[in-house]
Amino acid sequence: MKQAGFDMRGPLLALLAFAIFSGHDVVVKYLGGGYAAFQIVFFSVLLGLPLAMLMLMRDQTDGTLLPRHPWWTALRTTAAVATGVCVFFSFSMLPMTQVYAILFAAPLLITVLSIPILGEKVGIRRGAAVLVGLCGVLIVLRPGSGDALSIGHAAALVGAVGSAVSSIIVRKIGQDERNVVLLLYPMMANMVVMACALPFVYQPMPLLDFAGFAAIAGLAFVASLCLIAAYKMSEAAIIAPMQYSQIIWAAIFGFIFFNETPDLPTIIGAAVIIGSGLYILFREGSANVSENRPVSQTKGRAETGTVPRMSAISQIEEDRVEDAEPPVR
Repeated sequence: MKQAGFDMRGPLLALLAFAIFSGHDVVVKYLGGGYAAFQIVFFSVLLGLPLAMLMLMRDQTDGTLLPRHPWWTALRTTAAVATGVCVFFSFSMLPMTQVYAILFAAPLLITVLSIPILGEKVGIRRGAAVLVGLCGVLIVLRPGSGDALSIGHAAALVGAVGSAVSSIIVRKIGQDERNVVLLLYPMMANMVVMACALPFVYQPMPLLDFAGFAAIAGLAFVASLCLIAAYKMSEAAIIAPMQYSQIIWAAIFGFIFFNETPDLPTIIGAAVIIGSGLYILFREGSANVSENRPVSQTKGRAETGTVPRMSAISQIEEDRVEDAEPPVR
């Protein structure tokens, strides 16, 4: 589908991907009513691992599974594991719109972290956008309003910080590390950590609930593939803003399935955060403004370590296609 010379397939696929991700989060929230986040993460990784292995088997690059940057890899893995537990837990405690609004602060945090980690120079305009966006987070959290901040809010904030840390480290070491290493370590760490916690929180699962765990893995994998295809069809600066469509699905799904209605502070705060994120994306796309473009080049959404990272899978596919092409004679 093309319109006035502009290829709409990429943005439409991205919108579809984030709609599927939102459906994934509906299942997470539903299961969160009866199961601990540790159990949800463990089985979503366990059931998604065979799908991830199919992608890992296509990686034809030489090397071992030992990371070239072990300390950065360890920090990123820790951040991804913390993000997965905290995000899944926050969905069980908060309305979906509030969780998304807080997680949308991750691009603001990525901009801040890019200064010390990537050596990115952030000018006054992007700096002001970060401050405005963080004010939006305060509007959503509304401290001092009489509504005490819950552990769910804290978990969502930790999830946003962990996602930003994980993403910025990928930008730091992604050119040196094998994609298999970037994919495998967070998933295996989740398996080990959640397995250790599982005996203390395990609840027997009826067949219908087990199907829900399988749906989490399947929906995440399908959404990841759609997002990969979208980034292949269109520029990152066009695809990245599509993630904010999740706030619409959160309002729709939250109302239909959980009788949730976003209140005015959440709506205003989300609008401020999204506006700031879009401005940062716009500024990164401007000439001679951003050398690294850490936000627009961060593919996907909060990296939880429960599903393969989209950009790594995409790179594996690109490498496989390049290796399959016959040499030019």
